[in-house]
Amino acid sequence: MDPLGALDEAERPLHRPFLIGVSGGTASGKSTVCAKIMELLGQNKVDHRQRKVAIISQDSFYRVLTPEQEAKAQKGQYNFDHPEAFDNELMYKTLKDIVEGKVVEVPTYDFVTHSRLEDRITVYPADVVLFEGILVFYPQKVRDMFHMKLFVDTDSDVRLSRRVLRDMSRGRDLEQILTQYTTFVKPAFEEFCLPTKKYADVIIPRGVDNMVAINLIVQHIQDILNGDICKWQRASINSHGRGFKRAISEQGDLQNGAINPPGKRVLLEPSSRPH
Repeated sequence: MDPLGALDEAERPLHRPFLIGVSGGTASGKSTVCAKIMELLGQNKVDHRQRKVAIISQDSFYRVLTPEQEAKAQKGQYNFDHPEAFDNELMYKTLKDIVEGKVVEVPTYDFVTHSRLEDRITVYPADVVLFEGILVFYPQKVRDMFHMKLFVDTDSDVRLSRRVLRDMSRGRDLEQILTQYTTFVKPAFEEFCLPTKKYADVIIPRGVDNMVAINLIVQHIQDILNGDICKWQRASINSHGRGFKRAISEQGDLQNGAINPPGKRVLLEPSSRPH
């Protein structure tokens, strides 16, 4: 049963959804954080048509590769961590349609064959949309659409070990994985992903293990779902999400006992540099 009281699709009022961007390095735990948020809200057990919270991955928007690029990808010689690897126009159009309350069709990407599948994922209008990916803050026009921006900050060794296990489960050779990481993944993270950390409203060290941060975010989403949507819509016209930062700041740094000044970016505990 949906503890938030899912409404029939026809009964839902039309309004602009609250968009949350979730970024971080490869295998930092972005999708796990989003899944935990869904679980704590009870939305993972709700039918897709009735969900109040939806998750979309930037991975769905990888470009269709040319035969030459596909051959490189099979050898681990294609840079999937570069901004140009993504179809940013399609990504922007999809988010724009979501903002307008439309039902959208999101592509499905196969990481084994490095190709876009014919099957598509239908995303129905929701009150809150979580959009996660390594470079969701890189294109400015996409970044500016988010009302709240989260950055999952995880140690580089942890991320590398996770990526190795993940890619090996996809049938890839260990040597190829490590070569791709040192040649493309790590340099691209430092050049394109890490600099976007400065745009984050909330930084989440250690990902899903940081339940202090996740519970605060879940509480904010619950406030929106329980009827504070009009309030944030009015506030976001001028502040574009500063209301959340102010709300978190008022609760203070739970680890250090310090109170953050209103509007200041929140770091719930000292963050270790990924590299």
